[in-house]
Amino acid sequence: MPRRSAEGAKAGWMKYVYMLRSASYPDRYYVGATIDLKKRLREHNSGQEGHTKKFVPWELVGYLAFSDHDKADAFELYLKSASGRAFAKRHF
Repeated sequence: MPRRSAEGAKAGWMKYVYMLRSASYPDRYYVGATIDLKKRLREHNSGQEGHTKKFVPWELVGYLAFSDHDKADAFELYLKSASGRAFAKRHF
């Protein structure tokens, strides 16, 4: 997964925190972060990713764009926590 780079942050690139739901197993969700959301979704659906390949295809449930990459990373970690999963369940 692409991580923050000084070059990307200087160029004003947004970082996206996203949530996917498996179309085959609707109770399966995945949360991640990237600077290229379309490419990342293609990677998940092509089976290139070890953690998500057995639940393809994936649908994008929602995403948030952050200009501050550190805040994006912190929000991704929050969504992966117990309270973050409860938040996502209520709001997504």
